[in-house]
Parts: sequence; structure tokens; C-alpha cells
Amino acid sequence: MEQRRYTSWRTKIACAGLLLFFWRGVFAQIRYTVLEEQINGTVVGNIAKDLGIDQRTLKERGFRIVSTTGEPLFRVNTNDGALRVNGKIDREEVCERSSSCLINLKIALENPLEIHYVTVEIVDINDHAPIFPEKEKRLEISENAVAGARFQLQAARDGDSGVNSVQIYKLSPNEHFRIEVKDRGADGKIPFVILQKPLDRETSSRHKLHLTALDGGRPQKSGTMEILVDVIDVNDNMPVFTKDTYSVKLSENAPIGTAVIQVNATDADEGANGEVFFSFGHDVDSNLLRLFDLDPVTGEIVVKGPIDFEQKDQYEIDIQASDKALAPLTTEKSILIQIVDVNDNEPEIEVTSLSVAIPENSKLGTTVALISLNDLDSGMNGKVFCSVPEDIPFSLMQSSQENIYSLVTKSSLDREKISQYDITLTAKDAGHPPLSSIKTLTVFISDVNDNSPEFSLNPYTFYVPENNVPGMSMFSVSAHDLDFDENAIISYNIWRDPAQENKHSSFLNINPETGEIYALKSFDFETIKSYQFYIVASDSGTPSLSSNVTVNVFILDQNDNVPVILYPVSSNGSAEGVEEIPRNVNAGHLVTKVRAYDADIGYNGWLLFSLQEVSDHSLFGLDRYTGQIRTLRSFTETDEALHKLVILVKDNGNVSLSATATVIIKIVEPKEAFAASDVKNSVQDDEDNDVTFYLIITLGSVSVLFVISIIVLIVMQCSKSTDYSSKYLQDTNYDGTLCHSIQYRSGDKRYMLVGPRMSIGSTIAPGSNRNTLVVPDRRRRSSGEVRLKRITAHNFQN
Repeated sequence: MEQRRYTSWRTKIACAGLLLFFWRGVFAQIRYTVLEEQINGTVVGNIAKDLGIDQRTLKERGFRIVSTTGEPLFRVNTNDGALRVNGKIDREEVCERSSSCLINLKIALENPLEIHYVTVEIVDINDHAPIFPEKEKRLEISENAVAGARFQLQAARDGDSGVNSVQIYKLSPNEHFRIEVKDRGADGKIPFVILQKPLDRETSSRHKLHLTALDGGRPQKSGTMEILVDVIDVNDNMPVFTKDTYSVKLSENAPIGTAVIQVNATDADEGANGEVFFSFGHDVDSNLLRLFDLDPVTGEIVVKGPIDFEQKDQYEIDIQASDKALAPLTTEKSILIQIVDVNDNEPEIEVTSLSVAIPENSKLGTTVALISLNDLDSGMNGKVFCSVPEDIPFSLMQSSQENIYSLVTKSSLDREKISQYDITLTAKDAGHPPLSSIKTLTVFISDVNDNSPEFSLNPYTFYVPENNVPGMSMFSVSAHDLDFDENAIISYNIWRDPAQENKHSSFLNINPETGEIYALKSFDFETIKSYQFYIVASDSGTPSLSSNVTVNVFILDQNDNVPVILYPVSSNGSAEGVEEIPRNVNAGHLVTKVRAYDADIGYNGWLLFSLQEVSDHSLFGLDRYTGQIRTLRSFTETDEALHKLVILVKDNGNVSLSATATVIIKIVEPKEAFAASDVKNSVQDDEDNDVTFYLIITLGSVSVLFVISIIVLIVMQCSKSTDYSSKYLQDTNYDGTLCHSIQYRSGDKRYMLVGPRMSIGSTIAPGSNRNTLVVPDRRRRSSGEVRLKRITAHNFQN
């Protein structure tokens, strides 16, 4: 910072003398200079040093700046007496456009009072560039203007002063214009644009110039303005289309209002002479006017009506372009519009031949229907493909002609599974996006007799009570046929093989329509236990198909046999016998045993013995299961010598049947008894041997039949419910258990062999066979004695 001091030493001495003698106040003036835009705190000068004031007394004397308004531009430091910049100073803001910028400050001190005047000059720096009032200037110059024409422009303004203000103007190079500057003193330098060459609007309708103003600062700064010169036209040109030919493609079905094409024509003239409007030619067809519309201003052709490729595939339209001069000039141009096919037609499916029904045994490749396809579109949009679902036994075969297909069988048919097919035919074209149509074709499958009748069971097993009524229905069989109509009508008959003799089937008859089976005679369980025959079911197809089934019939026993007394039997055949016993026998002596037999089985053949008539109940007792007659006590002298016992033997059928036997017991002296016993034993041994022989044969036969019955019943129990057989029994307590029993005794336990199920109230003996039951014995038996009480069997033959 430059500092100059203008106070002379002589003046100082004179002033000091005057102040000492005449006034205690002292005045001094100092001048400083500082550049604008200095940073805050920049030192302008040291006032205390320049005035010779002791820096140590500045605070005590109140060293300060007075008489300032607004925000002070400067401040003093009471420590060192320096004058500093108080914030950034902008000369153009403080002094505006003044040529010089001076700031006067008043510095005051007290004790003694001193006033000092300080002048600070703000020195300008080149911190502003020239600025034009307008960024862009438009000039309109007629193309008829002569060379030398002058056009004044507004001068540029520069906030700086002196050499930092605007000094010169420069114009961008142009053959038609140059720049001149006129200096008007305080008003600055005024630029002028001079036309030095005539203008031609058709060559260039506008000229763009750049005017630059430069100041004299270092570094130099500048400002630019753009000058646009518009050349005013003279009408001497006709409209010209921008293209030699116009051709466009338009998709059919384009919406109304769709822009087809926009023609463009230019006119080198300007104003009304250069404004162009468009119109249709004079010879345009009226049909075109219904389809297309033309915007006279923009030249845009838009769709006005429906466009259909199938009606016409191209249009040619004449367009006129005219200007708006008083004598308009016109130019014509033809526009070719080609219609592009759009995939807007769905394929059509036509079934030209169809078999009403096709047999289910048709061979592979059998033609079912002929299908023709049609699409009104063209190209790929009209190329059609047809398809059917993959999960049906039919397929499509394309013929040599395009869009013709044959629907043929591709796998075997089965009417019993599917009797009708609703086939969906799908026709799809190759357009983008593709269109498709669907048609349903119903194919009926006609029946062929390819299924034999099937019985609901195989084999059949029936249980028939004996003594059935001849001519009444015993049971029925049923069969069904998966075929249809006549092929499913079934007739039944009993198969009789001439080569084999089946006398039982000859006593049976069957209803051929219902399968009801009738017995022509009554069956006797004691004569026949079971029999087997075959039934044939035939349909009514051609040729007829048939199947057969085995029928097993088991005769159920009824209680129709009266017990037969085997012992005692007299010579005349009556059930009477005489037994002699010594008088000295002890209690429990076996007198005799009543033996009986029942041809029935099960409960119907299970016999029980009871005393119907006895002379002395205290003397003799009867075992109800074995038929043994034993003494209950020893005889006394008072007991009668002759006793009559009537034994009732009855079975356990629902309606019990019974027989009686009479035993006469004579009490003799021991000697007579021994003699009679020898004679009797010899006779009785012969009789017992015969009875024993028959019993052994019977027991063996029954055992074999019993084992067979158990096997058959086990199989039956596994295959069907026991409730089925229980319906043939009237006893509500009967649970399907065979009433076949063989009772015997060993030691103190009594056993009963039964069928697959246990009788109620019986227990299984440990370690015994599953078919052996332990029957509680209510009477004491002698150890080791085994007697056969009763054998009954329910025999079923397979």
C-alpha cells in the first residue's frame, strides 16, 4: 500500500506553537490510498505513527473514528494505531460512476482533545467486464437495402472507470457488414453496423453476427452481444415439395385419426408469399375422400374411414401445394399408400365329412372326419395350422391340399371306457399375434360284442335247508356285460355235460332271464350233503360270448330224524331190556348203558338222556350225557327185587324229537347173579362186538368228514361273513359254529371235539388242539375211563 504525507514540518511547528499557547485542541490531516476488493483487516496506514502519537496512550485517550454513518468502511486498532479495512470494499458500489473515489475520516483523541482528518482514496481495479443492455439484437433489413446503410446499436456498459472501461468494439467476420464506433465523450463510444454489400434473402434469410466490447484493463475483459439480421423477402418463388416421391405403408383397420403421412412443401419467399397450404387434386375419387382427410396447414393425411386390405390393397392420391400470394403458385405431387394386411380374420373350420359313429374295433388310421380350414388374410396371416389334444386316440393327418386335414384314429378304442369323444379342433394362423378359433367335434363310438358276461361272484356258494319245497326259488345268480344294447342282454342256462353224469343238476332249473334257480325236488341232508353244478351266461351279440361259473350248494341239516335206540333192543325189535344185578353190589355199580343214535348232526343230533319213569329214585341214577345207569346206594333187604326204568332220549333241535327205552332191573342173589351173568355176558359180548364194530366204522367216517368240514368252513370263514350262514339257522344263539361234536373223557376232564368255533360256556384245555374244548363235568367220573357218548357230524362235501 502506497502512503504519502503532505504536511510540511514548518506547518507542524507553527501549528504546535499555536496549540500550546492559544488552544488545547490539535488538528491534523493525512491521506492514504487503498485498492478496492481488499480482504477484511488489510492495513491502510498507521495513523499513530504518522501523527507521532505514543501508541501506549491510545486506549487511555480514546483513540477512535467519529462522524461516520452506516456501516463503517474502516476501523482503527487501539493497540498499534493502524487503520484497517472493515470488510470488502467495492468501489463501484461506494462511489458509483465517479472518476475519483475519496473517503474522509475524522480521528479523535482526548486528554488533550485532538481531531485529525484522514482521507482514503479507493483505487479502481478491473473487476467488471463490459455488458450490453441486450444479449440479442434483431435487425430487419430489406434485401433491396443499398450498401452504406447505417444501423445504430446500444453501447456496452462497464462498471470500471478510466482505462478499465470500454475502449474498442469488434464485429465477427461477415462479407455483408462491418462496424464503426463514434466517441461521444461522457456518453461513451457508440457502435454502428454498416451494410457494405447488398443482401439476398433467397441466398440467406438471416445473418448472425457477434459484437464484442473490450476494456483497457489488465487482464482485458470483454462482453458479447448477438446480432440477428432478418432479410425481408420479395415473393418470387413457387412451393417445392421436399421429396420427389411419397410412398407409405398403412396397416388395415387403422383407427380413425391415425396419421398416414405428412407431405411438406417449402417456398423460398417469406410472409404470405411463402405460406403454403395443401389440398387434394381435382381428380381425386370420392371414395378416397371418404377414407382419408388432409390437413391444409400441416399437410398431414389421416384416416377418415375404415381401411380393409381385403377390399383394396393400395391407393394413389394427388396433393396440391399452393402459396398465399395474390397470384398463387401451385405444385402437384402424387402419394402412393400401400395397405398392409393385418391378422384380423380368425381361421374358419368346416367339417365337410363326418362318420356318425365309429366301431370300437376300428383299425388304426381309420378316417373319422375331413376338415377344411380357411383364413381371409394373406401371407403368413392366412397360413393356418390345425391341432387336436394329445390325450385322445385321434390325430390329424394333413392332405396334399393346403388347409385340408383328415381326423384318423391313432390308437385302439374301447367303448366300455369312453363311448363318446368331444374333440376340440383348434385352428391357429401364423400371424403376429396369431388368431385362433375352436370347434368341437363329437365322435360316437359304436359297440362291438367284445366283452363276455361277468358273474358277480366266482364261485357261488349257497346254503339250502333240507326238505325244501319243490318248484320254489332257492337262490339266484347274476352277471353283467360291459357291452351295450343287444350285446349286453344276458341269458342263463345250466350246463349239463352228457359225458359226465351229474344227477343233481337234472333236478334243477334256471330262469334264463333272471338267473333264479329252482329245485325240482326236495333234498335230504342225510342222503346228500352238498353238490356242485355250472351255470353258463351268454350274451345276445353276434357272435355270442359266454362265461360260466361254479355253484357250490351245501344242504343244511334240519331236525327231521327221531333218535334210534341201539341198546337195549329186544328180540321183537322193541326198545326193552332186562338187566340182573346181584343184591350185594355197592353204590356206583354200572347196571347198563343205554345207547342211541340220531341221523341228524349238530344240535339236532346231540342226544340227552333222562329218566322219564323210575320205581325208586333213590336207588338208580342216569348220566344225561352217556346214558349209563348206576346204583346210587347199596341194596337192602326191604328193596324190591324188580325195578322198571323208562329212559327218555331226545335231541337238542329247536323242536326236539325223542324216543324211549325201557330197562327192567332184577335184583338176584349173588349165586344166581353169577350164573345168569355168565350166560348174559356171553350173549352180550356177541352183541357188543357187533355194536362196537359199527361204532368204529361210524366214528372213522365221521372223523374224516369232520376234518373235511373243518377245512371247508375255514376257507368259507376267510372269504365271507359268518352272518351269511347264520341266517339259515333259527337258533338266535347260533354263531356259525358247527354243531358237530365228539365227546370223550380222560381222567377228571371231559372233552368235546367241535368245529372251527367254540361252544358257549366251554373252555380251552391248555396244550389241547384248537378244535378241542374242555366241557365242565358236573359228575364225578372214575379216573382213566373213557367212554364215547355221542357222535354227530355236519358233513359238507365240496
